[in-house]
Amino acid sequence: MENGEVQLSYRLLLAVDIQGYSRRDTREQLRAQRLLTEALDGAARGVGLDRAGWDKQVGGDGELATLPEGVDPATVAGEFVILLDGALREVNRDAGRFRLRVRLSLHHGTLTAGPFGPAGDAPIVVQRLLDAAPLRRLLADDADRDLAYVVSDSLFDDVVRTGFCALPPRGFRAVKVAAKGAVFRGHILTGRAAREDAGEDAGGPGSRSARVLEFPALALN
Repeated sequence: MENGEVQLSYRLLLAVDIQGYSRRDTREQLRAQRLLTEALDGAARGVGLDRAGWDKQVGGDGELATLPEGVDPATVAGEFVILLDGALREVNRDAGRFRLRVRLSLHHGTLTAGPFGPAGDAPIVVQRLLDAAPLRRLLADDADRDLAYVVSDSLFDDVVRTGFCALPPRGFRAVKVAAKGAVFRGHILTGRAAREDAGEDAGGPGSRSARVLEFPALALN
């Protein structure tokens, strides 16, 4: 394909992965897929989005989604994540043997469509952040946490810092991840996935706060 035939676009990308998927039997894997799909669908509807319009590259334990043009990144980076965390908490009230615990990463950048999915730097960045050891460790070290969430460095600067995002910048901590001979920078949410104006005790009886970890132990040099 000649360069003139390639259409480059600037889009918001979301990647999500189920923790401990391979340890489940087939029935539990199907259950996890269904529950995660329902949680993502519900969170999207809650902010006025329809996941049917997302360009999804699906694997057994998660997906990489390219969102349509015109989607407000502040809404996805804030309200969508808050609703997803709430949906996971509801699912896990009666989880049985396996709780549904997931990792989520967001990035916006350039890409182009390819025969096997989106090509470009943006899909690589969002996947490397999703697989980052500090993000995995956040779930491993905090048994009460259902969602481990990271945004890329550029999305944090362009969206989270603006004050238009429902999640406050102070709830994030910077990480640097080395993978495949490259360095990827992001910001992991170490506090609650809750609105900034909700207060420390928001959520009513039975609500819980995710434990805030000391981040030098998580950051990679």
